[in-house]
Amino acid sequence: MADYREMWENLGMNLERHDELCAVLPAAFGDVYLTQKDRPEGMAFYDFVVSEIHGVRPAELVEFQKKGGKVFGTFCIFVPDEVIFAADAIATGLCGGSEFWVADGEKVLPADMCPLIKASVGARVGKTCPFFRIADMYIGETTCDGKKKAWEILSEDVPVTVMDMPQMKRPQDMAKWEGEIRNLIHVVEEFTGNQVTPEKLGNAIRLINNKRRALARVFEARKANPVPISGKDALLMMQIAFYDDPTRCAEMANKLADELEQRIKEGHGVFPEGTKRILVSGTPMAIPNWKLHHVIETSGAAVVCEEMCTGTRYFENLVDESQTTLDGQIHALAERYMKNNCACFTPNKGRIDDILRLAEEYHVDGVVDVNLKFCTLYATEGRDVERALKEKGIPVLGIETDYSDDAAQLRTRMGAFIEMLG
Repeated sequence: MADYREMWENLGMNLERHDELCAVLPAAFGDVYLTQKDRPEGMAFYDFVVSEIHGVRPAELVEFQKKGGKVFGTFCIFVPDEVIFAADAIATGLCGGSEFWVADGEKVLPADMCPLIKASVGARVGKTCPFFRIADMYIGETTCDGKKKAWEILSEDVPVTVMDMPQMKRPQDMAKWEGEIRNLIHVVEEFTGNQVTPEKLGNAIRLINNKRRALARVFEARKANPVPISGKDALLMMQIAFYDDPTRCAEMANKLADELEQRIKEGHGVFPEGTKRILVSGTPMAIPNWKLHHVIETSGAAVVCEEMCTGTRYFENLVDESQTTLDGQIHALAERYMKNNCACFTPNKGRIDDILRLAEEYHVDGVVDVNLKFCTLYATEGRDVERALKEKGIPVLGIETDYSDDAAQLRTRMGAFIEMLG
């Protein structure tokens, strides 16, 4: 990694602790990713981003701020990035996928809370994530009780605005969500000093839609047999998409998709013939959480799709681009985002339907339904997921894990599951 110490110091980061993180990440990435054979050439970009994960993009954001721009940190796929970019600002994802940050999170949060939330709060309070230090404002949401309390803690020293998520999908809930988007527009306009016009919002809708289309092309290629890219590489692409410039993200994903489509024409796969195909569903996997994919793909199977926020939920369903008025655009945004089938909703049959649909589309041999410990929403839905899959004759393995080193136990269970697939 290049020398970004002056930038980190100016951001008020704990350099000694941050050095500890930077010391272990390259080895972890190398063990998981660089040991793979026959990777697509397009993955070189994503490898570079990881090698400079706390440098290149943060430096771009800092330069943007120096020119008067505002940066908004977001944590959930329900926050409409289109609104932020329409106000001539930038949206970036926030850290939250490493055991490294959990201890700092537990200084202000209960130990029996989702590791993703503990890690995210820990990344901020421990001053070891530049994205948390750079963001001028965080945009939160109420998708779970843990996040509701996390926003209160984070708001103690950074401006926070919270979007109140509807818990159902009735007409009145859609109207409520439109109201939340209107309120977000007002907050963002006030904070940036820039007006969100129909023209700007229309351009932003097309910008983010193009990003979604590009990511979808890569996932479409994963339906092929043999599969032209590992699940680990596809996951990495998705994780970086949360942070990267949307135009560059689309460009690099399209470049990768071009290569994968050529591989498909040539019958070129990255796994041996007959490798079992796995759909992973459940809670999101924030960077650098690569553990489960690595276990699966070093146990004799291939991950071909993810039904999760760091998967299909992030890019499926485009926003209607035909609307030319602010009212029409807000309604179109609300419609698109309310199609996400998060476990926060009740009832949530749509998620079961998604899993069954994806299992068919990606020709999977089995499903691994993963839950981060203490996420009661997805843990409770696990029963319905398992029942629906078994009714369709699709093998399923439920996994509960966190960010600790439980790879050996996971490998034992995964090996038995894959062997059972035949």
